[in-house]
Amino acid sequence: VALAQNCSNASQGLQERAAGALWGLSVSETNSIAIGREGGVAPLIALARSEAEDVHETAAGALWNLAFNPGNALRIVEEGGVPALVHLCSSSVSKMARFMAALALAYMFDGRMDEVAASIGSTSEGISKNVSLDAPRRMALKNIHDFVGTFSDQQSFNAAANSSAPQALAQVAEAARIQEAGHLRCSGAEIGRFVVMLRNPSSILKACAAFALLQFTIPGGRHATHHASLLQKSGAARVMRAAAAAATAPLEAKIFAKIVLRNLEHHNVEASSLI
Repeated sequence: VALAQNCSNASQGLQERAAGALWGLSVSETNSIAIGREGGVAPLIALARSEAEDVHETAAGALWNLAFNPGNALRIVEEGGVPALVHLCSSSVSKMARFMAALALAYMFDGRMDEVAASIGSTSEGISKNVSLDAPRRMALKNIHDFVGTFSDQQSFNAAANSSAPQALAQVAEAARIQEAGHLRCSGAEIGRFVVMLRNPSSILKACAAFALLQFTIPGGRHATHHASLLQKSGAARVMRAAAAAATAPLEAKIFAKIVLRNLEHHNVEASSLI
């Protein structure tokens, strides 16, 4: 944390190493909470504003990990992190930076942070923090929606919705795939959070969750089998089927959920052939 705090004017290499160290440490939730408490949020937000792709991509990864904890998520809002993440989500040339910024924003506004903000108490400070979540939430959801929309071609989505041919889904999956996302490894708690998000009242968060699970289970991804196993053990296929069939769900969420189910079937067949 001290290294990150002192490297705002340092070389790009040092900034990347500082952000990378915090990203690596923040994989553990205990470390993630400690980083938040020790003042690590503000320097990471500063690094996320870097013009250098490697620096802001790494900082986005660290902020994504930190945002899993609702207390850290609130700190990110208080430190002005929403505009920084929104800027990455909409403007970075790195698909990975945009993806991880969108996931950080999704964690921050799926409802868990609101409980922490409300529990601050009825002090005037607590109320002002609670009220101030509305504008950042609107900004975050709009940019998550726009980000997912960049991977949604209406023509191929309609074709996939109206066809039972596997090729139609495969075409959407290929267009939506973020190659480097296959290197990200999620815990059971993280995968579980996206499954819960599929039931969120926000159609934007539903689509984002289905998009994330698509990335994490695409065959060939380094940790795809691990993620598929976590989903199967948790009985998530039932939730995925409900999301794919929901009349009120956005088309993106339905199609992405269908692709996740197809990915799970692929991993099931693969696992059976190894027995």
